[in-house]
Amino acid sequence: MLNPFYQIVDDVSWLPRLLPVGLKLVQLRIKDAEEDAIREQITLAQELCQQYQTQLIINDYWEIAIELGCDFIHLGQEDLDDADIGEIRQAGLRLGISTHDENELDRALDLEPDYIALGPVYPTILKKMHWAPQGAENVTRWKEMVGHVPLVAIGGLSVERAPEIYDAGADTICVVTDVIYNDSPEERLQEWLELSIERQG
Repeated sequence: MLNPFYQIVDDVSWLPRLLPVGLKLVQLRIKDAEEDAIREQITLAQELCQQYQTQLIINDYWEIAIELGCDFIHLGQEDLDDADIGEIRQAGLRLGISTHDENELDRALDLEPDYIALGPVYPTILKKMHWAPQGAENVTRWKEMVGHVPLVAIGGLSVERAPEIYDAGADTICVVTDVIYNDSPEERLQEWLELSIERQG
């Protein structure tokens, strides 16, 4: 079962700041780094997450994740083109997959993932998207289609918008900028964690 709140960070240096606040589900999404640097970051992230009993998800680098004994990988649609899903499963890794439209959803469900991510729910400043924002209505529709598979909503989400998206059917809400671009990331994270505890209760 996924925690209702899911943070993505772009560097392991965030973890000593966020894990002590109580973060229990985090994805390490490193872009444009050498393999040795990626290995170092993942190894340190594993140690820190083990210390704080936090679930660590590695974005994209499935071969390194297998090599280092990670237990969860996230793949985007482009990543699926090159990934060996059989090898990932044989290694015992759990799998999350990004989706943006129904064709991608069908492809993802065929792979029996451990969660499906839907986005962007709202416009996002993080990266240019080819897809229109989904809105709360599509969160509800996606949840009906994925059934028992946990649904992660991502894209333009904030503490203020979160209740509507949880109510629409999202099992987990994932953010990047709402915490790490905030003037007080730790305080913003605390707001998210308080909200997620309410949802669990």
